[in-house]
Amino acid sequence: MYYFIGIKGSGMASLARILYDLGYEVAGSDIDKYIFLEDGLRERHIPIYSFNKDNIKDGMDVIVGNAFDRSNEEVAAAEDNPNVTIHHYYDFLAKLMDDHITIGIAGTHGKTSTTGMAYHLFKDYDKTNVLIGDGTGYATKGAKYFVAECCEYKDHFLWYHPDYAYINNIEMDHVDYFKSMEQYEQSFEKYANQAKKAIVIWGDDPHLPHLNYTKRVVKFGVKDGNDVQAKNVINNEKGLSFDVYIYGDLFGHFTLPFYGMHTLYNTLGVITLGYLEGMDFDYMQSQLSTFKGTKRRYAVKEVGNNVYVDDYAHHPTAIKYVIEETRTRFPGKQIVAVYQPDRYSRGLRFAKDYARIMDTVDHPYFVDFPKNAPKEPGIDIDVSVITKNLPRSKVVTEDEAGAKELAQYDNAVFLFMSPKDIYKLEDLVIKEKEKA
Repeated sequence: MYYFIGIKGSGMASLARILYDLGYEVAGSDIDKYIFLEDGLRERHIPIYSFNKDNIKDGMDVIVGNAFDRSNEEVAAAEDNPNVTIHHYYDFLAKLMDDHITIGIAGTHGKTSTTGMAYHLFKDYDKTNVLIGDGTGYATKGAKYFVAECCEYKDHFLWYHPDYAYINNIEMDHVDYFKSMEQYEQSFEKYANQAKKAIVIWGDDPHLPHLNYTKRVVKFGVKDGNDVQAKNVINNEKGLSFDVYIYGDLFGHFTLPFYGMHTLYNTLGVITLGYLEGMDFDYMQSQLSTFKGTKRRYAVKEVGNNVYVDDYAHHPTAIKYVIEETRTRFPGKQIVAVYQPDRYSRGLRFAKDYARIMDTVDHPYFVDFPKNAPKEPGIDIDVSVITKNLPRSKVVTEDEAGAKELAQYDNAVFLFMSPKDIYKLEDLVIKEKEKA
């Protein structure tokens, strides 16, 4: 049996689903609080237990989530039992990927959406396994491809040696671990050079083209000098359309139900991967046109004349992308934006950037840091570190009072943004509006 300590984690839930699909017995444990990532586990009837050292049995293969150490009673029990084999999430995934043509999707922004899109493109081309950071994992025996989201946090992606090392973009993040942009770039450079076949990068990025690569590099973007280039781009409420030129030759004209320039770049990168594996234009246009997105990435509900959007955005640039996509998709509607920061170090580092970007919406709101946000040494702040830079913003609570405050607006797009469970406040606002 494979037993997961921290099975509700984003990557852990995905990996558990993959092993289940491959025919293994799978179970795990986590906190009792509901997390949306557990839905896919319960659909497969994978047992989820409360933490208890007695759950650890002789003969188990125990996979330990990145957030856990001996302070967890199950980790301690596993480490102290000589009849238990212990793996860590990232090294186990690295070994699992090795038997396939692997595509590792990295980058500061857009990893989850791009991984989901790449899987959608490849899954009907040949058998494909996938691990997405939204809790999604699918596998089939004898798969040719494995598409995996590869996170840079604490250099975990350096465990992977994919055939194609794909990088969407680089912008300073995870400031609790990376102490400088130089360190951050060096990690991405090392990851890229672990590619077996090729490195695929966004060529318009201010950082990526200047790293030192030792493998073949294929660049995508809209500027001249890219190997895969989008021209004649139209980005409006009807979607995206653009011509793709590959090494100077017209490959095809894409018309897709996607929105925003950030989505164009993700799409262009995925097209590059498809081209490298021999896909033709007709297949890619047809396949991409049916991609519906990934969990908690611009998830839209339309109720009456209001639109509700749940998004995982947690970096100022990601919030900017969400707002830009909203203005493109829903012109004429006022924007009510709610953001909850998740990490104290990130909130402190980017406080002024959060305020500046939230100032671009009609009604900016913030929710304070969650009570379970990990305390970080030397940082003692609350959400006022951001709101003091935007006096017109308001702070709301994740309860009926907060929902009533937000529900005063109509003919609006409500944006709920956070890696945490901000979607619960979204549900409360919808209920409040229904009372009116």
